[in-house]
Amino acid sequence: MIGYLEGRVLKLENDSILLVANQVGYEVLLPATVVATVQGKLADGDISLYIYYNQTERQPKPVLIGFDSEEEKAFFQLFISVDAIGPLKAAKAMEHPVSAIARAIETKDVAFLSTLKGIGKRTAQKIVAALHGKAVPFLGEGESVDTAPRSLKTPGKSVSIQVVIDQVVGVLTSKLGHTTGAAKAMVADALERNPEITTPEALFDEVYKGDNP
Repeated sequence: MIGYLEGRVLKLENDSILLVANQVGYEVLLPATVVATVQGKLADGDISLYIYYNQTERQPKPVLIGFDSEEEKAFFQLFISVDAIGPLKAAKAMEHPVSAIARAIETKDVAFLSTLKGIGKRTAQKIVAALHGKAVPFLGEGESVDTAPRSLKTPGKSVSIQVVIDQVVGVLTSKLGHTTGAAKAMVADALERNPEITTPEALFDEVYKGDNP
């Protein structure tokens, strides 16, 4: 399975590229935001992309979808967990930065989500119902929303939930080798299982409780 490609852009289309890596040309579908990034890098020579590889019985021809970062890819994988949103629809819908779509999910902004390419009001409502509370790790750095807990109480002091999250994500990435996207997804799952967590220690324990039931 292909998870990462680095090479030269031979051809750029509206929503895809032909990427030459090790003398092999790969057709890679790109969300609109990634197309914009690739266009800005063409003069630099080689580009690199994190790849989502899709092949099913109903879609026997492999489809490669490229992302600028592991975090974008992780959000994409969360996005396609919604019923009726497949990889191709999700790639077309990701025409805004991940943080903007995540904020819309967490603020239940159905109107904004309905404007995404291929996403109508009913699908937007499904997205909110399925992902609300799970998109918090993909908000912009230091960003919060009114629907997310702003602070948690610990003995003797008040600690921002974002500080707790950042500490645990930092340990998972710098000490234990997880990617940023994977670490944030693990933390989000842990907080969904136990929203009463108040300390980094408790959150870390819950993260690994989920991996070892």
